[in-house]
Amino acid sequence: MIRIIVAALWICAATVGAVFYSFQAAGEAADQRAEPLLGGLDYVNTNMISVPVVRDAQVKGYFLTKLVYTVEPAIRAKLSVPAEALITDQVYSYLYANPQIDLAKDSPIDLDTFRKNIRDSINVRIGAKLVDDVLVDQINFLTTDEIRDNAIRRRNAQRADAEVRNQSAGE
Repeated sequence: MIRIIVAALWICAATVGAVFYSFQAAGEAADQRAEPLLGGLDYVNTNMISVPVVRDAQVKGYFLTKLVYTVEPAIRAKLSVPAEALITDQVYSYLYANPQIDLAKDSPIDLDTFRKNIRDSINVRIGAKLVDDVLVDQINFLTTDEIRDNAIRRRNAQRADAEVRNQSAGE
Protein backbone atom coordinates (compact mmCIF):
# COMPACT_ATOMS: atom_id res chain seq x y z
CA MET A 1 0.00 0.00 0.00
CA ILE A 2 2.85 2.40 0.87
CA ARG A 3 4.52 1.59 -2.47
CA ILE A 4 1.40 2.68 -4.35
CA ILE A 5 1.24 5.98 -2.41
CA VAL A 6 4.96 6.66 -3.00
CA ALA A 7 4.57 5.82 -6.71
CA ALA A 8 1.54 8.15 -7.00
CA LEU A 9 3.42 10.99 -5.28
CA TRP A 10 6.42 10.39 -7.57
CA ILE A 11 4.17 10.54 -10.68
CA CYS A 12 2.51 13.77 -9.44
CA ALA A 13 5.89 15.41 -8.71
CA ALA A 14 7.28 14.40 -12.12
CA THR A 15 4.17 15.75 -13.89
CA VAL A 16 4.26 19.09 -12.04
CA GLY A 17 8.00 19.39 -12.77
CA ALA A 18 7.50 18.67 -16.48
CA VAL A 19 4.68 21.21 -16.78
CA PHE A 20 6.71 23.86 -14.93
CA TYR A 21 9.75 23.22 -17.15
CA SER A 22 7.69 23.36 -20.38
CA PHE A 23 6.16 26.74 -19.43
CA GLN A 24 9.61 28.16 -18.67
CA ALA A 25 11.07 26.83 -21.93
CA ALA A 26 8.14 28.26 -23.94
CA GLY A 27 8.63 31.69 -22.34
CA GLU A 28 12.34 31.74 -23.20
CA ALA A 29 11.61 30.68 -26.81
CA ALA A 30 9.07 33.51 -27.19
CA ASP A 31 11.64 36.03 -25.94
CA GLN A 32 14.23 34.79 -28.45
CA ARG A 33 11.91 34.92 -31.48
CA ALA A 34 12.77 37.58 -34.04
CA GLU A 35 10.38 40.45 -34.68
CA PRO A 36 8.35 39.65 -37.83
CA LEU A 37 9.07 41.63 -40.98
CA LEU A 38 7.00 44.83 -40.95
CA GLY A 39 5.56 43.72 -37.61
CA GLY A 40 3.28 46.08 -35.75
CA LEU A 41 2.13 47.86 -38.91
CA ASP A 42 -1.40 48.04 -40.31
CA TYR A 43 -2.12 47.36 -43.96
CA VAL A 44 -4.36 49.68 -45.94
CA ASN A 45 -5.68 48.37 -49.27
CA THR A 46 -7.00 50.84 -51.78
CA ASN A 47 -9.66 50.10 -54.33
CA MET A 48 -8.69 50.29 -57.98
CA ILE A 49 -7.60 53.87 -58.62
CA SER A 50 -8.21 55.17 -62.13
CA VAL A 51 -6.46 58.44 -62.99
CA PRO A 52 -7.01 59.96 -66.43
CA VAL A 53 -3.79 61.05 -68.13
CA VAL A 54 -4.43 64.42 -69.80
CA ARG A 55 -1.87 65.80 -72.25
CA ASP A 56 -2.43 68.62 -74.75
CA ALA A 57 -6.02 69.06 -73.51
CA GLN A 58 -6.89 65.46 -74.45
CA VAL A 59 -7.32 62.32 -72.42
CA LYS A 60 -4.53 60.02 -73.62
CA GLY A 61 -5.47 57.08 -71.42
CA TYR A 62 -6.04 55.92 -67.86
CA PHE A 63 -3.50 55.00 -65.22
CA LEU A 64 -4.98 52.11 -63.19
CA THR A 65 -3.42 51.01 -59.92
CA LYS A 66 -4.25 49.12 -56.79
CA LEU A 67 -1.86 49.74 -53.92
CA VAL A 68 -1.28 48.43 -50.41
CA TYR A 69 0.22 50.66 -47.73
CA THR A 70 1.91 49.70 -44.49
CA VAL A 71 0.99 52.38 -41.96
CA GLU A 72 1.77 53.18 -38.34
CA PRO A 73 -1.36 52.25 -36.33
CA ALA A 74 -0.84 54.98 -33.71
CA ILE A 75 -0.72 57.75 -36.32
CA ARG A 76 -3.59 56.20 -38.31
CA ALA A 77 -5.78 56.25 -35.18
CA LYS A 78 -5.20 60.02 -34.84
CA LEU A 79 -6.43 60.79 -38.37
CA SER A 80 -9.80 62.48 -38.66
CA VAL A 81 -10.07 61.45 -42.33
CA PRO A 82 -10.04 57.76 -43.39
CA ALA A 83 -6.55 56.76 -44.50
CA GLU A 84 -7.90 55.21 -47.72
CA ALA A 85 -9.45 58.52 -48.86
CA LEU A 86 -6.34 60.48 -47.97
CA ILE A 87 -4.05 58.06 -49.80
CA THR A 88 -6.25 57.96 -52.92
CA ASP A 89 -6.35 61.76 -53.03
CA GLN A 90 -2.59 61.92 -52.69
CA VAL A 91 -2.08 59.44 -55.56
CA TYR A 92 -4.25 61.65 -57.79
CA SER A 93 -2.40 64.78 -56.70
CA TYR A 94 0.98 63.16 -57.21
CA LEU A 95 0.20 61.89 -60.72
CA TYR A 96 -1.29 65.21 -61.86
CA ALA A 97 1.55 67.25 -60.34
CA ASN A 98 4.32 65.21 -61.95
CA PRO A 99 4.39 65.67 -65.73
CA GLN A 100 7.56 63.55 -65.92
CA ILE A 101 5.29 60.53 -65.38
CA ASP A 102 3.94 60.32 -68.90
CA LEU A 103 2.40 56.92 -69.26
CA ALA A 104 1.04 57.78 -72.70
CA LYS A 105 4.60 57.37 -73.96
CA ASP A 106 6.05 53.88 -74.12
CA SER A 107 8.71 54.60 -71.52
CA PRO A 108 8.66 52.28 -68.49
CA ILE A 109 7.79 53.65 -65.07
CA ASP A 110 10.39 53.39 -62.31
CA LEU A 111 8.36 51.58 -59.64
CA ASP A 112 10.87 52.15 -56.84
CA THR A 113 10.84 55.90 -57.41
CA PHE A 114 7.05 55.90 -57.82
CA ARG A 115 6.55 54.07 -54.49
CA LYS A 116 9.08 56.24 -52.67
CA ASN A 117 7.58 59.49 -53.98
CA ILE A 118 4.01 58.41 -53.13
CA ARG A 119 5.12 57.47 -49.59
CA ASP A 120 7.03 60.71 -49.10
CA SER A 121 4.24 62.90 -50.46
CA ILE A 122 1.69 61.32 -48.09
CA ASN A 123 4.02 61.66 -45.10
CA VAL A 124 4.76 65.31 -45.95
CA ARG A 125 1.05 66.05 -46.26
CA ILE A 126 0.31 64.43 -42.88
CA GLY A 127 3.34 65.95 -41.19
CA ALA A 128 4.30 62.60 -39.65
CA LYS A 129 5.56 59.22 -40.81
CA LEU A 130 2.19 57.55 -41.46
CA VAL A 131 3.19 55.38 -44.43
CA ASP A 132 6.14 53.08 -43.94
CA ASP A 133 6.04 51.37 -47.33
CA VAL A 134 3.96 51.28 -50.52
CA LEU A 135 3.35 47.89 -52.11
CA VAL A 136 2.03 47.58 -55.66
CA ASP A 137 -0.82 45.10 -56.01
CA GLN A 138 -1.64 45.99 -59.62
CA ILE A 139 -0.58 48.70 -62.07
CA ASN A 140 -1.73 49.24 -65.67
CA PHE A 141 -2.05 51.91 -68.30
CA LEU A 142 -4.80 51.74 -70.91
CA THR A 143 -4.85 54.10 -73.85
CA THR A 144 -8.15 55.48 -75.09
CA ASP A 145 -7.76 53.32 -78.23
CA GLU A 146 -7.46 50.16 -76.12
CA ILE A 147 -10.53 51.13 -74.12
CA ARG A 148 -12.48 51.83 -77.32
CA ASP A 149 -11.38 48.49 -78.86
CA ASN A 150 -12.43 46.61 -75.72
CA ALA A 151 -15.82 48.34 -75.71
CA ILE A 152 -16.40 47.47 -79.39
CA ARG A 153 -15.41 43.82 -78.78
CA ARG A 154 -17.72 43.62 -75.78
CA ARG A 155 -20.61 45.18 -77.73
CA ASN A 156 -20.08 42.76 -80.65
CA ALA A 157 -19.95 39.78 -78.27
CA GLN A 158 -23.21 40.88 -76.65
CA ARG A 159 -24.88 41.19 -80.06
CA ALA A 160 -23.65 37.74 -81.09
CA ASP A 161 -24.97 36.26 -77.81
CA ALA A 162 -28.34 37.96 -78.34
CA GLU A 163 -28.56 36.59 -81.90
CA VAL A 164 -27.79 33.07 -80.70
CA ARG A 165 -30.47 33.34 -77.98
CA ASN A 166 -33.01 34.68 -80.53
CA GLN A 167 -32.25 31.86 -82.96
CA SER A 168 -32.50 29.18 -80.27
CA ALA A 169 -35.76 30.70 -78.96
CA GLY A 170 -37.26 30.72 -82.48
CA GLU A 171 -36.57 27.03 -83.06
